[in-house]
Amino acid sequence: MNPTSPWSQLRILGVLLVTVGCLTSCSSLVNNATNQLANNLSTAILDSSDVDTVREAIPAYLVLIDSLVLGDQPSPDLLLAAADLNGAFASLVDADRSAGLSRKAFNYANRGACLKVVKLCDLPDISFSDFSDRVALIDLDDLDPAFALAAAWTGWIQANSSDWAAVGQLARVKALMSRVLALKDDYDAGRAHLYMGGLETVLPASMGGNPEKGRLHFEKALEYSEGRFLMAQVIYAEQYAKLVFDQALHDELLRSVIAANPVAPNLTLINTLAQERAVELLAESNDYF
Repeated sequence: MNPTSPWSQLRILGVLLVTVGCLTSCSSLVNNATNQLANNLSTAILDSSDVDTVREAIPAYLVLIDSLVLGDQPSPDLLLAAADLNGAFASLVDADRSAGLSRKAFNYANRGACLKVVKLCDLPDISFSDFSDRVALIDLDDLDPAFALAAAWTGWIQANSSDWAAVGQLARVKALMSRVLALKDDYDAGRAHLYMGGLETVLPASMGGNPEKGRLHFEKALEYSEGRFLMAQVIYAEQYAKLVFDQALHDELLRSVIAANPVAPNLTLINTLAQERAVELLAESNDYF
């Protein structure tokens, strides 16, 4: 998997958010006295502009969390955190390793979501009719595990995009993410809309994609993030504008990202990463279009 693809950038956001969450919540499993250190480290990570240092540290967090999962009866929260972390790291490695990590992430997410909410059990395996009935029962209390499962599922499909059996799962993932949005349209400051925008633009319209629906989701993501989350604009440019050959929109979005101030609470690191990618994409614009 290409670590600079739009899907990879979104998963990198996932790894940052989950790593930060685990630094705090998982630390309590060891010693409450480490909580202040965890909180300080969390802030330092998200407010850092040193992307390479944080990226190099990810494998260490992965080993830590995987080791905790191997313990007796891991909690659903730990399983879901491990799912997001493994899925995010999968976006940074070669295709063979990515497939294995994404599969492990999907497995963790299935286990964690099922332990958290019974109606989320076995969603990939039951009939589509039963799946639809279950998804319709998801309520506000189920949003976090439902979203975590959908995100891990999306990563697994992306890592196996050459397998039409995996691509055939897109309808289920979109239905699950759509339920999240139906219950809370601004979920996670537009992150669910960002995923839906990506899902709708995986394929061109001629192959079953829906770029215009994707565009609406991307616009919603920008609205709910209030322009502070620069990666939303980068993914919008790379996933939608390139798909429909709209160079004007593509370049406008990227120039806006490059000109923006990346410093924002809990977003400096991902915004810095977004600006780096925007520079790369803008440099390639004339060749692509």
